[in-house]
Amino acid sequence: MDYFAKRIIPCLDVNNGRVVKGVNFVGLRDAGDPVEVAKRYNIEGADEITFLDIGASHEGRDTIVDVVREVAKEVFIPLTVGGGIRELSDIYNLLNVGCDKVSINSAAIKRPEFIDEGAKRFGSQCIVVAIDAKRISDNEWHIFTHGGRNDTGIDAIEWAKEVYNRGAGELLITSMDADGTKAGFDNDLNARINDVVNIPIIASGGAGTMKHIEEAFTLGNADAALAASIFHFKEIDIMDLKNYLYDQNIPVRR
Repeated sequence: MDYFAKRIIPCLDVNNGRVVKGVNFVGLRDAGDPVEVAKRYNIEGADEITFLDIGASHEGRDTIVDVVREVAKEVFIPLTVGGGIRELSDIYNLLNVGCDKVSINSAAIKRPEFIDEGAKRFGSQCIVVAIDAKRISDNEWHIFTHGGRNDTGIDAIEWAKEVYNRGAGELLITSMDADGTKAGFDNDLNARINDVVNIPIIASGGAGTMKHIEEAFTLGNADAALAASIFHFKEIDIMDLKNYLYDQNIPVRR
């Protein structure tokens, strides 16, 4: 996939209609109105925006639909929404208000057929499967749930192959070891998964510097890099990042 421009994707955690940021969802602080934050990223040169509905209760689901509807009116880059998507009707409701893709995680683990059904009904290009993985030995990673506390025992590489074969159009791979550390992505994991699937992968978890994002592309073979706080709190400017990547001969949209 190297001939495609690499994508930079800010991730917005949304709770009760506000963008929030904390560590492991503890000590949340308000990072703004989602429509205003999304507009800023649209102007600053983000390639896509991902919303994570961290409330994801029934009320939260209604809230995120309203948020996406408002954002879609103002923003002209692709929008992906994850968090609490369990039924085909959830996917339909989000696509119907202007979301481009949905990210599914625990629902896919509980019932893998959900991936097939979503891809068949809405097209693979709409279905992103989120993989939260933690290293358990040198060459083995397991899928974890509940914020990295629950080991499902599922091998992350095998799971990536399965969801690819079931029709996922993209994989969002979060290293639970690296997440929040700002010490860099798990490029070993990303490269291993990239070897066994033929769809784009998004690196997530660990971005702290421009060099880390460069390495996600050069060492991890990722097609996109996702980050939150470094963009929210303007530690890294997206266009500065893209100019840096361009100077490293990494294809980006400027």
